[in-house]
Amino acid sequence: MAGEKETALRLEIAHVLCVDIVGFSKLLIDEQTEALQELNQVVRSTDSFRAAEATGQLIRLPTGDGMALVFTISPEAPVECALQISEALKARPSPAVRMGIHSGPVNQVVDVNERRNMAGAGINIAQRVMDCGDAGHILVSKRLADDLAQYRRWQPYLYPLGDCEVKHGQMVSVVNLYSDLVGNPEPPSKFVSAAAARSASRATVTSKSSHLPALISLIVLLALLGAGAAWFLNRRSVSTAPRFLEKSIAVLPFANLSANQENAFFTEGIQDEILTDLARIADLKVISRTSVTQYKSGVERNLREIAKQLGVSHLMEGSVQRSANRVRVNAQLIDARTDTHLWGQTYDRDLADVFAIQSEIAKTIADQLRLKLSPSEKAEIETPPTSNLAAFDLYTRANVLLARSTYSSRIVEDLREAAQLLNQAVVLDPNFFLAYLRLAFVHDRLYFMGADHTPDRRALGDAALQAAIRLRPDDGETHRAIAVHLYRDLDYNGARAELEKASKTLPNSSHIFELAGYIDRRQGRWEDSIRNHRKALELDPRNFALYQEISNTYASLRRFPEMVAALDRSLEIVPGNVENRTARALADLLGHGDTEPLNSTIRSVLSQDPGAASSLAEQWFLVAMCRRDSAEAERAVAALLPTGMAINGVPFPRPFCEAMIARLRGDESVAHEAFTRARAEVEANLRASPDYPQALVMLGLMDAGLGRKENAIREGQRAAELTPVSKEALVGSAIVEILSVIYAWTGEKDRAFEQLSLSARIPAGVTYGELKLHPYFDPLRGDARFDKITASLAPK
Repeated sequence: MAGEKETALRLEIAHVLCVDIVGFSKLLIDEQTEALQELNQVVRSTDSFRAAEATGQLIRLPTGDGMALVFTISPEAPVECALQISEALKARPSPAVRMGIHSGPVNQVVDVNERRNMAGAGINIAQRVMDCGDAGHILVSKRLADDLAQYRRWQPYLYPLGDCEVKHGQMVSVVNLYSDLVGNPEPPSKFVSAAAARSASRATVTSKSSHLPALISLIVLLALLGAGAAWFLNRRSVSTAPRFLEKSIAVLPFANLSANQENAFFTEGIQDEILTDLARIADLKVISRTSVTQYKSGVERNLREIAKQLGVSHLMEGSVQRSANRVRVNAQLIDARTDTHLWGQTYDRDLADVFAIQSEIAKTIADQLRLKLSPSEKAEIETPPTSNLAAFDLYTRANVLLARSTYSSRIVEDLREAAQLLNQAVVLDPNFFLAYLRLAFVHDRLYFMGADHTPDRRALGDAALQAAIRLRPDDGETHRAIAVHLYRDLDYNGARAELEKASKTLPNSSHIFELAGYIDRRQGRWEDSIRNHRKALELDPRNFALYQEISNTYASLRRFPEMVAALDRSLEIVPGNVENRTARALADLLGHGDTEPLNSTIRSVLSQDPGAASSLAEQWFLVAMCRRDSAEAERAVAALLPTGMAINGVPFPRPFCEAMIARLRGDESVAHEAFTRARAEVEANLRASPDYPQALVMLGLMDAGLGRKENAIREGQRAAELTPVSKEALVGSAIVEILSVIYAWTGEKDRAFEQLSLSARIPAGVTYGELKLHPYFDPLRGDARFDKITASLAPK
């Protein structure tokens, strides 16, 4: 018609996530409103949502009982968002949701309110895919799943379901997306019903042609219906069994067949070097050492179950026998999916050839799995760690100590002994690159954990790192070691840049993602921290300590149900772990002000294992103080290590804890004497490092306890200036809370409430349980401002 403009339809490809609340129509009106508000809050809090919205690459479409999120960034954006939504909802009682994802054509339209909107087949199909699911499902169209499957990250998540009939008789091919933490692994009811219907149809045809009595026909039909359902469930176990990467492997601990059992260290070193060689290959997924260590040799192994737990297709086993100047190494490669022996060989040679054997094994594995080896990867595999076997022995012994030290009450002693062994190793081989890296790690740890926070210890760490840099300046391990060093020195941006360089030649290093998660947390990038630690778990799936770190991050965010869920996963890996059990009960104290779960857990642990006292002394002391039980607090302090305890890097000397107990009993003279001893310990640390903020703020707290008001405030404020929350989220938050206590103890209530209000608003700050129960805050109780801050953190 004349005068009318013809509008061209402009199509583009978008990536759509549809979400709806299951059973929405059955809810009361106010329940519907509450469920939608909670879902909206969860969705808006995800990193993927915020990132896309900030760059204008997201359109939100309300759908009544949910929403459609249209991303124009990448196909991964809606998948990442779905995982984050599923994870956030996992620990909540409601609402139950299902999700569908598809990439397809959409076109921009203008709605009745003259706002930009979206329509098109891409949104419609995402909706249809979602309709195939039940509560908890994250379903993906096969088209999008095929794109995701090209990337190692997503392959372990994808489980094909087949075709599903949806609206208007349309068929969509659907893939279930889940892991052990997100999504729903069970087959959707529509697929179960369809399989049963197909079986029933076949049974009906059979019964019509049968001349058997009707009763027998009915029995056959019921049997076939049962068989149909069983067929589907069995089919799921085959066709939707975890589709692990074809090129993936775990190198299990080798058996030590030597007559001298001291050669167990040597055997561990051989296995670790083969694992390290394979981990250099970008075309292969290799599980990290921490996860494989628990599958010790000498016990019967269920290889299929191990491969399933580790998420790999192949396993490698072996043994080492060392005798005088000879060594025999046996290695076997197994396809764990079929329990098929693919390759095996025994190497019987001079001991001096042991490193050549390692290289040959790694290259043979590469050939067997048809891996693409770059020239640099081949060169790395062929480079021996050292030319001196005695140095290698010392190095492997040090590594065992370092692995043990993480969970040992003798951590300082273990670190010092490891340093001695590594010093001897580099004397024997001044070009032992890996030994220098480990030596730098040990010295840095002793320095930054406060066990030896002196310039001399710092100089030893610097010297070891510089020696490694001189030997291999461009090696990925060098860049990773520099990143660790810079991280501990609070240079987080510098550490992140070094990690980026390290990742180019260390494709299987879970430590890169792990350290990135720690950096994120220190910089207040909390969701990024969780995401990076999840990525580390893909390469180190049985590392229960990573789940502990994720739980710590949730605790900092005061998301206590999710903290508990992460600890439960850790307990699945290491059942009965004392730290996990007590941390799980700690969530009730921090989040709800309920001391009984932690108190009873500690009593239960001690009754079963009195030797565990030192490992739970910090939480034991905390719950005793919150219960105002001075006798129990004394027993907890007696179990503390001589160095006391450290919370977020802030040292609490044992005499400080004794002073708090004396105050609880009303004995100010004993408290004054204990505060004086504690102050002397902290002051000794400050003589070596005058601007050590963690020690400064504790000195301020000690002076507050001693009534030295001006000194206490000056020291506390100086610590806060040196480490603001914007610079260091964890330590900075701890300093803010302690500064509020300093002000409270010195009678500066207005300043105390200013700091306490800030602490209640930021992650890693004060919790509801602490405010409700801890004696720290007694000088502020009874003030309406204190009640208001406490109420703001009360469980909802």
